[in-house]
Amino acid sequence: MEYQMLVLDLDGTLTNSEKKITPPTKKALIEIQEEGKKVVLASGRPINGVLPLAEELELKKYGSYILSFNGARITRCSDGQLLYNRTLPRDVLKPVYDITCSYPGLDIITYEGPDIISGIACNEYTEKESYINKMPVVHMDDFTGHLTFSVNKLLITGNPAVIEEAMEDLKKRFHKLLNIYRSEPYFLEIMPQNIDKAYSLQKLLSSLGLTADQMICCGDGYNDLSMIEYAGLGVAMENAQPIVKDSADFITRSNDEDGILYVIEKFMKET
Repeated sequence: MEYQMLVLDLDGTLTNSEKKITPPTKKALIEIQEEGKKVVLASGRPINGVLPLAEELELKKYGSYILSFNGARITRCSDGQLLYNRTLPRDVLKPVYDITCSYPGLDIITYEGPDIISGIACNEYTEKESYINKMPVVHMDDFTGHLTFSVNKLLITGNPAVIEEAMEDLKKRFHKLLNIYRSEPYFLEIMPQNIDKAYSLQKLLSSLGLTADQMICCGDGYNDLSMIEYAGLGVAMENAQPIVKDSADFITRSNDEDGILYVIEKFMKET
């Protein structure tokens, strides 16, 4: 089977410990796009947090794709068109905010254009999210009143022990309406129900007339499990969580050892 699509998680997969794409990996990713293959950047980040890497890899020039918010949104880079877009129900925004406010030290954020919108008070974990995405934090006193736009994701940030308590409370209240999980001990994701990377990739493949057998998916974290299990070739990084390695068809080198380059050379290089 000739692979036509390479799907990449970002942090811990495509980027190294310095959050950078190494020159050899960048060169290889541009080369496979020149051959007509598609690259998909699949991340929990908002679209503006992915765009700098997409621009570096010239995804617009080659008509590749961004899968942001862990699959809630798919963007075609050639023209910016949304191919898929799932948002949170408007009537959950204020109750989620109110519950978050009842726990000390937590912040609740979402994303608007180039900004991260903070609803309570910026903490060290909100600052970490700002650093990861290279997006500034803007505080809004009337957080829920400001959310007149469609919201793909809320993120609650704070001390892991407090996050654990808030998660149990929110799950009891919204377990049939929302997908609520920790992407990091200090990050609590509030997502539309039934959103994951594999489900969104299935829709993208169908629109392109491709099958999962023609796709390689690479990742390192829990959010990558569904796409790694779904892909024709599921690849775990050497630095991946043990459960991700157990589910993968192949384990590549770590993100600090050009693991993605190794996958390209082994499985996608034209001979």
